[in-house]
Amino acid sequence: MTDDEIGTTHIGSLPRPPELLDLLTQKQEGEDVDQEEWERATSEATRTVVERQADVGIDVANNGEQSRVSFNWYVKNRLSGIDGTRETELWSDLQDYPEYADETFRTDVIDLTEHPVVTGPLEYTGHEEAEAEIGEFQSAIDDLDVAFEDTFMTSASPSIVTSTHVNDYYDEYDDYLADAADAMQEEYELIADAGFTLQIDAPELLTAGQTEAFEDAPLSDIKQATRRHVEALNGALENVPEEQVRLHTCWGSYEGPGHLDIDLVDMLPVIYEADITGLSVEQANPRHQHEYRAFAEEPVPDGWTLIPGVVDVKTNIIDHPKTIADRLERVANAVDDDTPLVAAPDCGFGTQAGLGMVSPEIAWAKLEALAEGAEIATERLY
Repeated sequence: MTDDEIGTTHIGSLPRPPELLDLLTQKQEGEDVDQEEWERATSEATRTVVERQADVGIDVANNGEQSRVSFNWYVKNRLSGIDGTRETELWSDLQDYPEYADETFRTDVIDLTEHPVVTGPLEYTGHEEAEAEIGEFQSAIDDLDVAFEDTFMTSASPSIVTSTHVNDYYDEYDDYLADAADAMQEEYELIADAGFTLQIDAPELLTAGQTEAFEDAPLSDIKQATRRHVEALNGALENVPEEQVRLHTCWGSYEGPGHLDIDLVDMLPVIYEADITGLSVEQANPRHQHEYRAFAEEPVPDGWTLIPGVVDVKTNIIDHPKTIADRLERVANAVDDDTPLVAAPDCGFGTQAGLGMVSPEIAWAKLEALAEGAEIATERLY
């Protein structure tokens, strides 16, 4: 990608094949899975998504999180001290519409009302699994001989770990957050040392107000908690160069009403304190399409790349390339002229295994439209 070109990427998770979903279901239910069968299935799925990213025109690619059950709860297999689950309330906006929530957020693979429970000290034990995932991705790139502008791998932020796991062990939240940061730091450095850009998945930086802990809390309290989360992340990133880190945040990848969402402009100054140089934020979500204006009011820091979401991941309508270009053009006109843009979907297409709201083939069609839209926007703007 050049300075006068809008590149393309996505946000990590991509559709998983039925065979792999079956194996993930077995793992979730505590059943034994043949290791050779698992390795073959994950390897084949990773190769497939790498090849398809090249085919549809993705410039900055990843492994599609094929071996993970979700963007956040995969850490259950990589951290000590997590055992069992407990039923919890869904996000606040969904509680206002309980009939819809009950119909939508339980799947054969994962139940989003059942959160893993922390019963002991968090320590990173997932080196072997993480290294296997890294190796699968690198092997797929090498074997297929595909060329991308860059490659990335995702990892959960410390505060998405603490926000989505029930704490039954720590007396003080700060101790819980500190241990989560120390543990996840090891994964961040594994990914960075392998030469990939590290994407931190941190939706909680925008969704804190949707949680029970901050229901009806003033904005000042939410911002204070978010600043604490950013500080913990920065500590965990101390050995990873800023130019090798991008961060994704959003108002949740689920199809919810969103009527309680926090305004982006209020949270950007706190998010800008993160030690990163790439920021991914939803812009295609119908609730938030107006918020390109936030980047004019709170300019993106110098040296950062903005990764606006310009494809909706909650509907099976294939975004028209010209609509995608319009969204990119709005963002481009709001930011400084020297702020690079990389086009992306709003969120992942399979953040929770089995809960993809977009049919797999339509997801790939959306990514193809993304590439076409980025080309149109590039012609318009440069």
